Amino acid sequence: MGDDINLEKALRLNQGIDGHLVSGHVDGQGEVVDRTIQGESTRFKISAPQNLVKYIARKGSITINGVSLTVNSIDANVFDVNIVPHTLTATTLGQLSIGNQVNLEVDLIARHLEQLLNNNKS
Repeated sequence: MGDDINLEKALRLNQGIDGHLVSGHVDGQGEVVDRTIQGESTRFKISAPQNLVKYIARKGSITINGVSLTVNSIDANVFDVNIVPHTLTATTLGQLSIGNQVNLEVDLIARHLEQLLNNNKS
C-alpha cells in the first residue's frame, strides 16, 4: 500500500488507436541491468525471462510496469528502451534503478499470432 502505479483509462470502442495495444496482463518479470543517460533521454537495459524473448522484437512494443514503450534493440535476453524526460517524470519509470524488478507485458499481437500458428499445426 502507498506505492505509486502507472494507470491509464481503458480505450473506448469509439476512440481511435494511436499507440500500442496492451491488455494490462503481466506476462513475466524482468530486471533493470543498466540505466544510462543518452542525450535528453534515458536508456534502460532490461533482462527478460527466456520464455518471453521470442515475443520481443526490435521496434516492437513492450510494456514495462504498465507503460507501453518501443524496443530499440535486443541481444540474447536483454533488450533496451529509450525513455524521454516527460515519460520519466509522468510515470514511475524515473524511480527505477539497476537491480529493480519490473513487470513485463509482451506484444499482444505476437502472443496471439503464436497461438494461432501453433493451433494450425495440429
